[in-house]
Amino acid sequence: FWGATVITNLLFSIPYMGNLLTTWLWGNFSVGKFTLMRFFSFHFIFPFIMTVMILIHIFFLHQKGSNNPLGLNSNLDKLSFSPLFVLKDIMGYMMCFSIFMSLTIINPYLFMD
Repeated sequence: FWGATVITNLLFSIPYMGNLLTTWLWGNFSVGKFTLMRFFSFHFIFPFIMTVMILIHIFFLHQKGSNNPLGLNSNLDKLSFSPLFVLKDIMGYMMCFSIFMSLTIINPYLFMD
């Protein structure tokens, strides 16, 4: 349970609200059935959150250009992204995802604590 310990210590070190966040996330400092269910639930949902963040990056950042992701009014050497960069990002994501999935399917216990 060293991963849970690290997460607990990182959350608890946040000023003013670390104790509240830790109590909300784990229920308390004890490791029990509900704590493990919450821990595994967060581990299940994080890849989907990462996928959504990658899709937001691809669809919104590349519309404005790499040097102006917020869309501020600056026309100094602004280079727009072409569809090839979006294709490159999608191919890179699919390659990393397929490598990760093949490693997980070949050896399911490879990424365990």
